[in-house]
Amino acid sequence: MPTNPTPIEPTSTELNGFVVRAKAATYAGGGGRVAPVRTSSHDLEYREGELVYRDSYFGGTDFLGQETVHLGDRPLWGMNYYGCLLTDGITASAAGETVKAALTALYAEGRFLGGFRYTVGDFGYIDESTGTVDRFRGVEHILTATGERAYELRYHGGRILD
Repeated sequence: MPTNPTPIEPTSTELNGFVVRAKAATYAGGGGRVAPVRTSSHDLEYREGELVYRDSYFGGTDFLGQETVHLGDRPLWGMNYYGCLLTDGITASAAGETVKAALTALYAEGRFLGGFRYTVGDFGYIDESTGTVDRFRGVEHILTATGERAYELRYHGGRILD
């Protein structure tokens, strides 16, 4: 009886490219919605062959989430995040629109990590991170026209090793 070959694990460069494409197609691109896996969760999914990306989050104005990449049945990569509004200087809708526009521009550069600044109307978006797709941490925030920090999201993650 033939056996299925074990999927080949992507290199760091290949994994980074997949994560960027998945993020661009789901939250930033408005696609990939799937039925909630957990009560009250918002779930997004993207697939390329044996690789499956999932983003599952809770909340709206203040929110918590987790992204994972599986290779077949094996978890390969993950990221956790928590974001919130810090002032009345921005609405949840404006923060979401600002983040989506900035992330779309960042992903167009073929990356999701590294220093990045972007302006959307009266708001400035800043992302600061350290590390690579294999192990990283960072923070993104939105500044108002007066320089007030109005939104913040902290994230961390990397490869999942057995």
